[in-house]
Amino acid sequence: MERKKTEAPNEVIAFYRRHRTLTGHDIEWECTDHESIEETAENDLKAVILELGEEYEDGVPLGLVTAAMGKQGRTVGETLAELRALRMTGHVWEPKDDHISAF
Repeated sequence: MERKKTEAPNEVIAFYRRHRTLTGHDIEWECTDHESIEETAENDLKAVILELGEEYEDGVPLGLVTAAMGKQGRTVGETLAELRALRMTGHVWEPKDDHISAF
């Protein structure tokens, strides 16, 4: 098992993309201590994005979204796959790279 420590949540997204490309493996959040995530109790991805989005004018960093869903037992890959599905149905959009907002 490989571990990656980071101060910026979106670094986990970059690591996931590199790791997935090289190994084909998914990754999981081991722990996080970001205040917004501790307060998020939702299990629904869109609800999590809406809840976290109250603090972020330009969209929620994908790393925080994946960390919040990691607290619900989902891997980074599972969360990103569900985000792709939500994008295709028009429920979420990406106001800037690796930041997400929901309608």
